[in-house]
Amino acid sequence: MDFTFSEEQQAAAEAAKAVFSGVKPDAVPSPSRTTGPVADDFDRPLWRKLAEADLTGLVLDERYGGSGLDVTALCLVLREAAAPLARVPLLETAAAALALQRYGDDELCAELLPQVVRGEYVLTAASAGRTGHGPAELAVTARQDGDSWVLDGVHTAVPWAQQADAIVLPAHVGESGRPVLALVRRSSAGITLADQVTTTGERLAEVRLDAVRPDAVLDADGAWEWLRAVLTVGTCAQALGLGQRVLDMTSEYAGKREQFGYPIATFQAVAVQAADRFIDLKAMEATLWQAVWRLKPADVAVAKIWAAEGVRRTVQTAQHLHGGFGADTDYVLHRYHAWAKQLELSLGPASAHEEELGELLAAG
Repeated sequence: MDFTFSEEQQAAAEAAKAVFSGVKPDAVPSPSRTTGPVADDFDRPLWRKLAEADLTGLVLDERYGGSGLDVTALCLVLREAAAPLARVPLLETAAAALALQRYGDDELCAELLPQVVRGEYVLTAASAGRTGHGPAELAVTARQDGDSWVLDGVHTAVPWAQQADAIVLPAHVGESGRPVLALVRRSSAGITLADQVTTTGERLAEVRLDAVRPDAVLDADGAWEWLRAVLTVGTCAQALGLGQRVLDMTSEYAGKREQFGYPIATFQAVAVQAADRFIDLKAMEATLWQAVWRLKPADVAVAKIWAAEGVRRTVQTAQHLHGGFGADTDYVLHRYHAWAKQLELSLGPASAHEEELGELLAAG
């Protein structure tokens, strides 16, 4: 079998690299140097550039003005986005829009998706629960009231909720606990947003729903599980892009920094640590593309294990080999550490995924 990326996928990655080449990772301060969020909004000028480059509609059908590519292309672009720590809701908007396209009705898609392609409509997804464990997925209930649905409950740590036009969130139906996806506009009656701040210093929101009537409910079997898988592999792609940039930074620094008259990169202890992190990144890469290709629970669990552990080890090694610079909050590596920690927390602990993988294997 040929696992080479297609010309279209490679072209998307090259277009993304060009757009993100002008992004400066230190454009906002380290979160440790602020008392609140590092910024009130995402990078709107960059978002416009992404729309002009046809990247906001990368995975949407051509009938909506999109490029009609797949999740692999999205992850290639997300890898490029994470390298300079691009502050845009690309993963959440693309994943939510894909879910609407896959499971929503034609009228809803015709109304919203062309706006997404043009960069005029921003979506986010309540990503709590992407670890596959814990009560987050059961935090919102959905009940039918005649021909419509009513939502009650709370979702925490929803990214870009204050800036998004609409939120796609999971809810469970009655005692059965059957999950559905609901599309809720931020301006809907009954929604209250409370500010939270993530490890990266970005604004999150606690989204409280009190008898909210959503614009749409996607109740097809597997809709939430599919969206969660896309959000997860997208997060793994971000971890890979960040890790690769950090290792490049570390290699460059170790090649220039001298001790006892020699670059520290020539010391065996330094070289071994860098080699271990290179192996981590290769494992992250291999398991990511396997998970993207299949989007099956076991493959996604393996990708999560390597991404969560690998990005943490890579940044910790980088801080260690940078010496005092690694702890300097004015130095850009500090922001990469904060992002890596947030990605690790988003993916969840490797031990939980190992337990999940064991259960999946035991069940055949």
